[in-house]
Amino acid sequence: MSIDDALLARMLELAEAIQQIPAPTFGESQRSAFILQQFQSEGLSDVSADELGNVYGRLPGARTAPPLVVTAHLDTVFPPGTRLEIRRENGKIFGPGIGDNSLGLAGLFGLLWALRQTSSLGSDLGIDHSKIADLWFVANVCEEGLGDLRGMRAVVERFGRRVTAYLVLEGMSLGQVYHRALEVVRYRITMRTAGGHSWVDFGRPSAVHELATLVSRLTMIPLPSHPRTTLNVGMMSGGTSVNTIAAEATLELDLRSEGTRALKDLVEQVSELAAAAEKPNVKVELTLIGKRPGGGLSLQHPLVQLARRCLERQGIQPNLTIGSTDANVPLSQDLPAICVGLTTGGGAHTQQEFIHTEPCKKGLAQLVCLVEGLSRSV
Repeated sequence: MSIDDALLARMLELAEAIQQIPAPTFGESQRSAFILQQFQSEGLSDVSADELGNVYGRLPGARTAPPLVVTAHLDTVFPPGTRLEIRRENGKIFGPGIGDNSLGLAGLFGLLWALRQTSSLGSDLGIDHSKIADLWFVANVCEEGLGDLRGMRAVVERFGRRVTAYLVLEGMSLGQVYHRALEVVRYRITMRTAGGHSWVDFGRPSAVHELATLVSRLTMIPLPSHPRTTLNVGMMSGGTSVNTIAAEATLELDLRSEGTRALKDLVEQVSELAAAAEKPNVKVELTLIGKRPGGGLSLQHPLVQLARRCLERQGIQPNLTIGSTDANVPLSQDLPAICVGLTTGGGAHTQQEFIHTEPCKKGLAQLVCLVEGLSRSV
């Protein structure tokens, strides 16, 4: 199918409205309430929010058939107080979080409107409900950063194994089909010393100096390129003032690999270096702060092949690939799941984030194709 201009404009206007609602990880309540209200306004059944803030709404189909779950995350990487100015320019929309993931959330509604418009689903559209599944729309919390996918974990715990599939929406990455889950482990490393005055107590160990030394050693760990494996110190903090020997300093570390064995080896090396940094006057604390599980579907899996065909019908060459998304959770449990994008763009996770508007037509058409194809397979 093709998406008309009016439907596209409606979806993009909703994406902009969502983008204007702050939703830092662990602070999605205002955006969650907005989506819940929108689900109710659309007349979805069983609209509710769970204790985490995930929002659910059902478009009825065959109650005896396994449901299809389509989900997009509510949260952004931007902290409270971030300026959320938005502008349109030369076929683009600029704004922090517009692509990741305001458009993904708006895509839930774009899908609903497109299905209703084409009379593909719905009790009042003359469709034989014995041949289609319930379609659940879900807006979930805590996908980004230290949210550790806890929103999606709750979604999968609710629906479990009796599903047709989990479809995860991201605003950008059109053309990508994430059918493999990139395994991620995250640590916080904290150094503690007695501290002191930079002149009077010179010679005492500084937590900042000790942590910097550890970072230097961490970055010297040899990382394999096959399987691709990465290490990143994303944040560092500590100290009291310029003339104080720091009593405490902390870093946050992100470790990823396409191979479980390679990641385990890297974790062991990090643990050994952290332990070796401990001294009589230097205490080291290594704390696990995040773990995104791995898993995946084969290239021959029917869901992966359907996703490939849906993109090819839109004239888009699919890239069947690996990524760290909400799909990690169901994939780690051998459940049918993929993550797909709705358009192209750039500057993700920055103040200069933007999306291209015109490709949204193909992105949404791809999504309708997926849902229709999966409904026919029930």
